[in-house]
Amino acid sequence: MTGSVFSTFRRLRRDEGGAALVEFALILPMALVIFGVVIEGSRLFWSYQATIAGVRDAARYVGRSVQTDICNTGGTLSDWSATLEDIVRESSDGSELFPTTIKVTSVNATLECVAGDFRLTATPIATVTAILEITYPFQGLFTFAGVSLPTATTTVADSSRIFGA
Repeated sequence: MTGSVFSTFRRLRRDEGGAALVEFALILPMALVIFGVVIEGSRLFWSYQATIAGVRDAARYVGRSVQTDICNTGGTLSDWSATLEDIVRESSDGSELFPTTIKVTSVNATLECVAGDFRLTATPIATVTAILEITYPFQGLFTFAGVSLPTATTTVADSSRIFGA
């Protein structure tokens, strides 16, 4: 009986059939973390690019919708704030574009009337600015480890000449 037990242990000690499973079990957690970081980083990059496109679209919208004599009449772009914010925050079908880690905190439009010797009247230029607040991916894991990461704040702006409706 004892001889068969020892021979069984010798046979199991030389058998390497489970080595691949053990190696996979050791590598799997790190591979999942890397995969998650790549996915979340891609979502952040895509959201930032969507914000840039939204600000550009909002600037174009103002350039085509506001009357060209806004500099002469003394008008402002404050009436357009809600519309511009919707353009930046939402996709064409009205759904939210951003993951919960990105927040568009404000969208503002400013008007500049550029005069020059070569122009008869001042040229209106609209600038649309969006302020983003970005929370780092997996911030909960860092907090669990005792590290506190701040949120990043960035500004995206684009300008367009006002051509009028």
